[in-house]
Amino acid sequence: MTTTRHTSVRLTQFAHGGGCACKIPPGELEDVLGALSAPLPATAGTPLLVGLATGDDAAVIALPTQGDTPAQAVVSTADFFTPVVDDPYDWGRIAAANALSDVYAMGGRPVLAVNLLAWPRGVLPFELAREVLRGGLQVATEAGCHVGGGHSVDDPEPKYGMAVTGLADPARLLRNDTGRPGMPLSLTKPLGLGVLNNRHKATGERFEQAVATMTALNRDASAAALAAGATCATDITGFGLLGHLHKLARASRVTAVIDTAGVPYLDGAREAVRDGYVSGGTRRNLEWVAPFTDFGTTDDGTRVLLADAQTSGGLLVAGEVPGAPVIGELVPGGPHTLVLR
Repeated sequence: MTTTRHTSVRLTQFAHGGGCACKIPPGELEDVLGALSAPLPATAGTPLLVGLATGDDAAVIALPTQGDTPAQAVVSTADFFTPVVDDPYDWGRIAAANALSDVYAMGGRPVLAVNLLAWPRGVLPFELAREVLRGGLQVATEAGCHVGGGHSVDDPEPKYGMAVTGLADPARLLRNDTGRPGMPLSLTKPLGLGVLNNRHKATGERFEQAVATMTALNRDASAAALAAGATCATDITGFGLLGHLHKLARASRVTAVIDTAGVPYLDGAREAVRDGYVSGGTRRNLEWVAPFTDFGTTDDGTRVLLADAQTSGGLLVAGEVPGAPVIGELVPGGPHTLVLR
């Protein structure tokens, strides 16, 4: 379903990229981060359960137990990006859902968020920024997460997101390094957000199915994964399904086999690829995973969609999640981390 919304300001035209497609390429990012891990001594008293080592969705520390207080872990993340849609309220909702998703991807519950806002004061009316913040507040309220202020800067390019703190049971985390051979792979949202957003940026067409998908919280999917006994998951955002699954398979020392016929896509996604609305971020994702992937006979359009840079995508869970399609499985590690069938 597509509609055209006429607005006086098209926010996407003020950004060089859009949404999670404007992430720094994964290969470059890993080169920078590789030498930065510096764990604190054990005497620090708050063990780091998840950090930089596996490139997971958020950082996690264990809180010290006191008396009969149940053990708890703190989940911490931050996510922000340039406008992915022209409507400021929708952009705020999408950015908030995307930031909260990192907590859900770890099996946590978001409890506090602070806004991160960059705004070109001399170019865009500040009332639009208020609409962005209103959208973020609406989604955080839906998630039961407080918004306690934030930080703003005057910037040539608009950007918005949140830093989010969550709580989790340290014995029931969802991590990207706990996958084991024999586990099925479930995907909780369809792919194609990146190419539809790129088409929106280029043409102004509005894709309601994409907005609805991006603003949907991953809360229920996370709860269902935990209820099913899952221990391994990640969310699918700027590095695409192939990029995030490569990181999961690499961290878990397994190979992921994808049944390409079982992967769901949004209406209009294949047409957007056919018509050339593919972001540079998606092409960089595909280039990054190519050395680690056995593509088999998969056609070029499908390869692009599997690498498509998603914004506020779904969870990829090593396990079966009720209502989510199974798109593959983990097998013993081989010469590739990814195999397409």
